[in-house]
Amino acid sequence: MISRTIEELLAHTQGTLVAPAPATTPVVTQVVTDSRQVGVGTLFVAIPGERVDGHSFIGQVTAAGASAALIQNLDAAQAALTAAGLDTTAIALIQVPDTVEALGELARHHLADMRERAQACGEKLTVVGVTGSVGKTTTKDMTRQLLATCGPTVAPRLSFNNEVGLPLTVLDTDEATRYLVLEMGASGTGHITYLTRIAPLDAAAVLLIGHAHLGGFGSVDGVATAKSEIITGLLPTGIAILNADDPRCAAMDSLAPGAVLRFSATGDPTAQVRATDVQLGPDAHATFQLHLPDLAEPTTVRLGLPGEHNVSNALAAAALALAAGATAEGVASGLGQARMESPHRLDVSALSRDILLIDDSYNANIDSMTASLASLPALAGERRRVVVISEMLELGESSERDHARTGELAVQAGTALVVAIGAGTAPLTAAVQTAAPQVQTVTFPDADAAVAQIVSFLQDGDAVLVKGSNGSGAWRLADHLKEVLSA
Repeated sequence: MISRTIEELLAHTQGTLVAPAPATTPVVTQVVTDSRQVGVGTLFVAIPGERVDGHSFIGQVTAAGASAALIQNLDAAQAALTAAGLDTTAIALIQVPDTVEALGELARHHLADMRERAQACGEKLTVVGVTGSVGKTTTKDMTRQLLATCGPTVAPRLSFNNEVGLPLTVLDTDEATRYLVLEMGASGTGHITYLTRIAPLDAAAVLLIGHAHLGGFGSVDGVATAKSEIITGLLPTGIAILNADDPRCAAMDSLAPGAVLRFSATGDPTAQVRATDVQLGPDAHATFQLHLPDLAEPTTVRLGLPGEHNVSNALAAAALALAAGATAEGVASGLGQARMESPHRLDVSALSRDILLIDDSYNANIDSMTASLASLPALAGERRRVVVISEMLELGESSERDHARTGELAVQAGTALVVAIGAGTAPLTAAVQTAAPQVQTVTFPDADAAVAQIVSFLQDGDAVLVKGSNGSGAWRLADHLKEVLSA
């Protein structure tokens, strides 16, 4: 981020300076919502939460050297300063009606400024975004790596894809940034429209319309409507990148303001970016023939990420990079070099006792669960297969059906032991016991109970797949196994 004065922050957030700035007018060089990340020159954004209110940390961030705090509750902020033994004027307090909305406005103005500065220098800041029910973070990571070879690139840490994470990512850009890669999530209609207002896009990709967060959308068609907002959020010259293998994605071409670039993992000849002759190796890494516009002939690519489903994600990343201005030759040579940069996404680790951990625990719905379990046989080989699954959340009316289907998929993957976490996994274990009574099932009420006992259920040489929704704690099992069974 470039330096911003208090005056600029006030103008961009439409805030009121309710505590005067210290004698030396501070300058802000970073924006955070996590008090642990505060240092000199920080603007701390106090966000009220269900469990923790950011206003209670105002005293702490002031002592750590923060230049200013964006607040909506003046009484709470001043009480925190008093409790810390500080004067209520010790930090510049900028009061706004809603700190999340003000953060978005700050990011919107910042990005517009960065685009104008780039243009004034004869350059361009290109902004690309990706959404979909599965694969967003993987595609974001791969796109970032492809574009980083072309110029300075900013992309989200982890899965910063909501009304807080996206603005923070936007604010990481500076005058040197030439590419901004954004991930856009949604749990309801209008969410992505809000995000694209902050960051209008030069190119936007829709990966797959599936069953994530059905509780917030009502139906798969509702998911499609919400995800299509990324296409309507394109700039007039923006390029829509659509999955030709998904009819709901493909139908969004009518919403595109201009050019449409299609991708297909099944080799659909109507897709400009496509894969043919896809082969899955014994290590579950896919090799295929990559077809790109302006590439004289297809080229062989072997993905560095396991899982056949990542072919589609790789093609979407390739299309985004092309739309941003990368050359076909550069994309073709870089695609096989790309690696997963975010944790808990089909991360394969060798642990002690010759245990192979397949950590795909960041999040889950039936689409990502299907892809993950499909990869298990190739990754496990001759090892005994153990599947640890925590409850999939926010599925709405499809929850029972999707958990039962997961049990069937676990059996089809040759699983010997299913470890289920959470009351919502009851249909899963019932489906396993019906389809394959010989498969052992163990159920824990929560992640804490599972962490305490999981190691006792494992045998030397096991392949252990861990998968589940973030909120139900599967990732804690994966982290625990990495800690206690470090090789």
